[in-house]
Amino acid sequence: MPAAGSADLPGGAASGGPDTGTTADAAAPPTRAAPVQPPAGRARRRPSTSRRAGFVLATYAFVVTMLGTTLPTPIYPLYRERFGFSQLMVTVVFATYAVGVIAALLLFGRLSDQVGRRRALLPGLLASAASAAVFLLADNVGVLLVGRVLSGLSAGVFTGTATATLLDLAPPHRRGRATLVATIANMGGLGCGPLLAGLLSQYAPNPLRLTFVVDLALLVPAAVGIWLMPETVEVTGPARPRPQRPRVPPSARSVFVGVALAAFAGFAVLGLYTAVAPAFLGAVLDPPNRAITGLVVFAVFASSACGQASLDVVTRRLAAPGRPPERIGLTVGCAGLVLGMGVLALGLATSSVAGLVIGGVISGASQGIAFRAGLAAVNAASPADRRAEAASAFFVVAYVALSLPVVGVGLLVELTSLTTAGLVFAAIVAALAIVVLALLRTGAGAAAAAGGGAATDGAVPVPARDR
Repeated sequence: MPAAGSADLPGGAASGGPDTGTTADAAAPPTRAAPVQPPAGRARRRPSTSRRAGFVLATYAFVVTMLGTTLPTPIYPLYRERFGFSQLMVTVVFATYAVGVIAALLLFGRLSDQVGRRRALLPGLLASAASAAVFLLADNVGVLLVGRVLSGLSAGVFTGTATATLLDLAPPHRRGRATLVATIANMGGLGCGPLLAGLLSQYAPNPLRLTFVVDLALLVPAAVGIWLMPETVEVTGPARPRPQRPRVPPSARSVFVGVALAAFAGFAVLGLYTAVAPAFLGAVLDPPNRAITGLVVFAVFASSACGQASLDVVTRRLAAPGRPPERIGLTVGCAGLVLGMGVLALGLATSSVAGLVIGGVISGASQGIAFRAGLAAVNAASPADRRAEAASAFFVVAYVALSLPVVGVGLLVELTSLTTAGLVFAAIVAALAIVVLALLRTGAGAAAAAGGGAATDGAVPVPARDR
């Protein structure tokens, strides 16, 4: 739901998902793409804003696009009532999003390096608008599935390119701030989707239509802004699409096992709250309130953004000889996931809204810390010319985790009960986090810290020109 490396990393995180995250300075800090100047003696063919205004416009478009991917979250119960499908089908509809993200991540991760940032961002906005239009006109579950795939494509195409655009447009001495803005835009947008949809569906008329009318209205100024934004990549020849191969180099395999498990556990939590939180909260709130549901999901994503942003502070506070930043981040993040799942389980067992909220906030922050530290560890352990492949593999794991476990939860709901399914999920996620902690302690995962890279790598990969 969701989205650091250097190298030719794919565009699409989210972390997301779960697109979830920031961009990063891997072993070699990325450099800004050179601004494109109009050829001498030739007038510009279109109006263009200043770089500062372009930065603001790109940030707005980033937020709106990510917002659109999570709008359905609070209104899934309304779709269940309208179309008569089960909780299992709710999770399937949600999980279809990951298909679009992974496809875009692998197929279009380098697109903006070849066609320019604007020409890559505009199709991403178009896919977002198409998704909103499909949901607006949806009259059966099959149409919802199509809308979710389009939503995933928009996030997969847009996330990495938008992050790279913000880095391009930022002054050289403000790159760190641009990275933080990208984190907030990505995760903040993901969180604002449920918040907006929850408020509209609870307090405004025609919730299954109005939500997406508002989304389309928000996309119009986003498209105008991207059109007016200055281009930062000079296109020198025809595009030659090159799919991104998700492979783990031998030097990173021992690291990858532990960090992939941590990413799987963290993204599974984001998937649970995005797909199943309405059912959990609907069972304990009397009467159910979609605005509160949206607020809870917003809090989880906001916590993830805060976790990613706080990694440097955490690692500095806990720094010690022989304890590299990546290992510290993974340890803190996984320990937090265990705690968060314990609080969630308690909330489910006692039908406590506070338990569901606090468990989500703890888990969201822990996911952000572990995810950013894990990607930094993969980058540090991979040769410079293989980081793109390793990061692609890492993000594939993350987006599979965003989708597959929640389908299992939906199946368990059908076979047992909502509470039982949630408790089983919490136990499995906690167990995965404990396995990572054990690997780190025994040394099999300690290699995650051996690469020596600073844990400043963010969570959303950027295209190749920003190496």
